[in-house]
Amino acid sequence: MTQHVKKAELHCHIEGAASPALVRQQAQKYGADVSGFIKGDSYVWSDFTEFLVAYDGAATLFRSEEDYALLARTYLEGIAAQNAIYAEIFVSPDHAVAAGLSPGAYFDGLADGIAQAKLSSGIECRMIIVGVRHLGAEKVEAAARLASMRPHPLITGFGMAGEERFGKVADFARAFDIARDAGLGITIHAGELAGAESVRDALNHVRPSRLGHGVRAAEDEALVRRIAEQGVVLEACPGSNLALKVYPDISSHPFDHLRRAGVKLTLNSDDPPHFGSSIGHEYQLVADAWGYDAADLTGFTRTAIQAAFIDEPTRAILLGQLD
Repeated sequence: MTQHVKKAELHCHIEGAASPALVRQQAQKYGADVSGFIKGDSYVWSDFTEFLVAYDGAATLFRSEEDYALLARTYLEGIAAQNAIYAEIFVSPDHAVAAGLSPGAYFDGLADGIAQAKLSSGIECRMIIVGVRHLGAEKVEAAARLASMRPHPLITGFGMAGEERFGKVADFARAFDIARDAGLGITIHAGELAGAESVRDALNHVRPSRLGHGVRAAEDEALVRRIAEQGVVLEACPGSNLALKVYPDISSHPFDHLRRAGVKLTLNSDDPPHFGSSIGHEYQLVADAWGYDAADLTGFTRTAIQAAFIDEPTRAILLGQLD
């Protein structure tokens, strides 16, 4: 049933979307050893710290504009085959620089892949620059300043990813002010590995229109009411939460509870091959768990497009595809 539903995702880290097969191909190209974090067709890690090592290890094997074009095109054509019509990808200039690429070349390479995928499948895509939280406030501010210069027309938002338990949200508030003043859409990872207080701090100090994850707000009913009343959209990633053992199983996940409380929710794959997921899998996961029908699932897509960091003419075209 879910394969016929048009889908959209707002929360996917582009380096984290590289399949083990693609990373092996890149490792062959550069004569690198990936046996430390890939076994067979799977990434290997046991906790969030090891996951970051695997993520960064794969990311270092994308070193040219062509590499990033291939990565973006492969990811987007893959989700278009699952009936996705729109995606936003988190892009990390810090990862590009670590791989020896200038931010400009990085954005150009990704944009080339986005254009190729649009040509072959019709899928729309935009980029959100992210600062990496555990690299510290200065690095995150530098990413925000870069984003505020609008270095590519497809860059429409700013966010922060990385280790959520590092530092305080207030330490990063200035970065978000810089991005907001430049007219960029604002999102921040909160309420994934840290609890409700992480979400509250994000709302108080950053005032985002969207929260990456955000589901642990469910631990505080007053906070859930606040999110619902303010219309903040959650970029929920249930499959990721299960893989990282935030919840033991889907029936324990607060997605449906949040929905019934009036919170605006979207479905996203986060770092799909690391978590054994895909956008199609996420839609199927919640449909199986709570009996959502095609209209319910299309509702999550509609919420995503309404919350997307895109121009209004494009939003109208995408919403028209749902009717």
